[in-house]
Amino acid sequence: MKAASTSGIAVGLAGCTGGGGNNGGGNNGGGGSEDTPISTEAPEEEVTIQIAADSNFKGASDAIIKTLREDGGLPDNINIEFLAGSFTTGDRRAKYQQILSAGQEKPTVLMMDNGWTIPFIARGQLANLSQVLPNSITETVKNDYLSNMVSTAQGSNGDLYGIPLFADFPTIQYRKDLLRQAGYSDSDFDTWATEPMTWSEFSQVVKQGMEETGKTGFTWQGAAYEGLSCCDFVEFMGSHGGSYFGAFDNYFGPIGDRPITVDSENTINAVRMMRSFIYGEGNDPEALNGIKNISPEAVVQYKEESSRKPFTNGNVIAHRNWPYSININGAEDVFGEDLGVMPIPYAVSQSESQYETIGGSTSALGGWHLTLNPNATDARKQAAVQLFKALQNDAVRLRMFEIGGWIPPIPDLIATERTRKLNVIGRYVDSLQVAGENALPRPVTVVWPQESTQIAKEVNASIRQEKTPTKAMSDLKKSLQAIEDSA
Repeated sequence: MKAASTSGIAVGLAGCTGGGGNNGGGNNGGGGSEDTPISTEAPEEEVTIQIAADSNFKGASDAIIKTLREDGGLPDNINIEFLAGSFTTGDRRAKYQQILSAGQEKPTVLMMDNGWTIPFIARGQLANLSQVLPNSITETVKNDYLSNMVSTAQGSNGDLYGIPLFADFPTIQYRKDLLRQAGYSDSDFDTWATEPMTWSEFSQVVKQGMEETGKTGFTWQGAAYEGLSCCDFVEFMGSHGGSYFGAFDNYFGPIGDRPITVDSENTINAVRMMRSFIYGEGNDPEALNGIKNISPEAVVQYKEESSRKPFTNGNVIAHRNWPYSININGAEDVFGEDLGVMPIPYAVSQSESQYETIGGSTSALGGWHLTLNPNATDARKQAAVQLFKALQNDAVRLRMFEIGGWIPPIPDLIATERTRKLNVIGRYVDSLQVAGENALPRPVTVVWPQESTQIAKEVNASIRQEKTPTKAMSDLKKSLQAIEDSA
């Protein structure tokens, strides 16, 4: 991962102690029935459990349930119902907060963003899986899964409150057929798949494609929401050598005693680049030199799906998004093998960066955990154990990789001869491997939800040209400092 790049993806972020120190990483799960071990035997009666997920899981529910039964051994008397929650991560977080604060029994299992699981742990709202699940499951998770993801599901004492379901590494998807019209060839595409280019070169390539085809250039997610602060801006900023809190060692605390560095020149340049994409040098005095005007103004309102659809519909040359959309766009009835994938470009190499592990191609570390509702009935908790056991099967993990582009949270399963044979997503596992090696997490602490809101607000205000990049980052620094001081 990004902060352990000298050791590669298999190491993960050894220093990412999401629940440790004084970052508010949790207690023992709130006590009560959630601390009682759950029977590992399958229930004898028919049981239905609900899983709070998103529309992608809901849409693929038949295929997911089939692999859980056929490959994972999920008993036939356990029925799974996927609930299609909002695709916007912040909306899901708010909904779960309502459900758990009210002590509702359903849903049994909640799919939680790795970026905001820790606050739920800190409030004692999740079942302590280290106490209720067999060691054979929890120890496998701790030993074999991506360590940086695992740490975002742990309490301050190391107990596990969530099981990583899938990891996410964003990439740039692009249309090979359109760029061929601009003079590029398969040799270029092969190079781009694993060798990140600079943002300047990327903007020139896309601009040439726009001039030859008349298509929109580059779409990404710039709305004032969690996805901007946790992900798109982490990439733009990190690839310029910028950071929210200086060196990576500060990312997870201590809160109130770490530098706030969002007003650095590198971070300001990242915002200027975003404005260059949208307005160009001729229409924005704050635009960054050497960066072409390649993005529509609509990106200031785009989230994942609203930005994906114009690309999928054939109107856009390049698009930043998560792996789920690779499966959509790489389907034979969409772009097929004309879909290209490349790692996120960069402006400042790691060797040129002020911070040792920040800089170069940077992909935001995404991914989701499965957590257990401590208020669920004993029968549903028992059924949930069978679900967790089924998900430990590699055949299930690989089938889910194929179904929805959900990357296995185990490093050894990402880029292999077997995954290269997977339909659609298999063509792109080498690009995903590079993205994973350069993944940078958001600074997950109990105050991150508050800080994320301020980050998204200020960055979005600047890319709307309501504030200069310097003013927006100065105001953001003051807001972040106030949050840190009051924590």
